Amino acid sequence: MSNVIELNNIDELKDYRADWNRLLAVSPGGSFFQSPDWLEVYWRHFSEKQYLRVFVVRNADEITGVVPLCVRRITTKFGPCSILTFPFDDWGSVYGPISADPEATLTTVLDDVLQSRRDWDLIDLRCVDRDHFDGGATERAFQSLQMPFEIFPWNETMYINLDQTWENYLATRPRKARQTYLRAERKVAEDGEIEFLRYRPKGEAYGDADPRWDLYEQCLQVAGNSWQAASTDGTTLTHEKVAGFFRDSYESAVRAGAMDLNLISLSGRPAAFSFNYYHNGRLDGLKMGFDAQVSRNGLGRLLLGRMIHDSMDRGDLLLDMGCGAQDAKKYWYTSVEKGYRYVNYATTSPVGQVLKLSHQVAGWFRNRFSSSEESETSDVPQRALQETRH
Repeated sequence: MSNVIELNNIDELKDYRADWNRLLAVSPGGSFFQSPDWLEVYWRHFSEKQYLRVFVVRNADEITGVVPLCVRRITTKFGPCSILTFPFDDWGSVYGPISADPEATLTTVLDDVLQSRRDWDLIDLRCVDRDHFDGGATERAFQSLQMPFEIFPWNETMYINLDQTWENYLATRPRKARQTYLRAERKVAEDGEIEFLRYRPKGEAYGDADPRWDLYEQCLQVAGNSWQAASTDGTTLTHEKVAGFFRDSYESAVRAGAMDLNLISLSGRPAAFSFNYYHNGRLDGLKMGFDAQVSRNGLGRLLLGRMIHDSMDRGDLLLDMGCGAQDAKKYWYTSVEKGYRYVNYATTSPVGQVLKLSHQVAGWFRNRFSSSEESETSDVPQRALQETRH
């Protein structure tokens, strides 16, 4: 018999940290983004206008699953709306229950949500990789409770299979990809002596949690001299809105043994960097940047190639390259996985029902007048729910 404990205060997570991390180690596709360490930092910086609802599932005397959710107030073209969703904001590519059995855990939690006081208009679960790590668990959970839902495309994630040798991987790349990478190795070396440094501390549990702020500052220096310095999207290392979050999450990842920092220097001058989160052989790409003032001969390609090569030598398994910029990543990735959004509309919510009708009508027009390929990849709900924090 399962029972559910709901946590609404971020400080309450500490009592479940050990079980949470134990479950994360056996969760399909588990990543640092799903850890209590990441959530605590995220919540400290971005909890405004959100209400935390973390569900802990217990069977007998054992905790078997955790589903972090939050209620977020957004605005739509039909008025204010509250969604019950993952506390994630698309910082990574994939999210889901923390459990060895995601389907059973999510089913139990959704059942508990339905029986509690409703504070949402939509249940809106995003970044669900139905055909990959999720394996259809989210869909089956909705179906088992007879909860009607709509499913929409949300993102596309590019992966590199690291469970192979560098030689085999490079041999499968297009000829142009091999040529441009090898050219970068030659040409960048003409600009200075190349040093590749990878810093992946094991964490506090192993007495290895020096944040190496000197390396972090070098990455900031590179970011400040790159395109990121002029970016206004609020997601770059140096942007004032998120600089504190990146710094705090970096320190938290180091303590947890989840930080993977890569740095290229030319004759001692920082030239290119990459931040990844590391968990159980999986790398989640976070941020990359290079200083074109140091070299214009392919620093980004050089860094990525060195990082992939080193990962394969270390025995890493998978690199999540993230979503977007697919053309720039086309020579590197080995597979592309689609992410989806599952939406359940509260039957007693007027705005929820209006949004449901809007999505259905938009979907009908899309299917009626678009090709089947366009139908699969269009993002109707993004247009219907133009979100801003309210």
